[in-house]
Amino acid sequence: MMTGMHTVADIFCVGCGSNVGWKYEAAHEKAQKYKEGKFVLERFKISGSDGSNYWVANETRVVASDADDA
Repeated sequence: MMTGMHTVADIFCVGCGSNVGWKYEAAHEKAQKYKEGKFVLERFKISGSDGSNYWVANETRVVASDADDA
């Protein structure tokens, strides 16, 4: 990772067994400790119960970046 060393755990779908994201178990830099316990789900790997994807059509959002915390 560009923001330093992290310990992560995979998150997988119990239905199909596919890896759909990860959870931050530990951040080894003090400035990155806020990530511990948070998770990332990869949208393109997630489907609704009807098989549709959870895509937001032609929209890109930036919520925050590590640079904002500096």
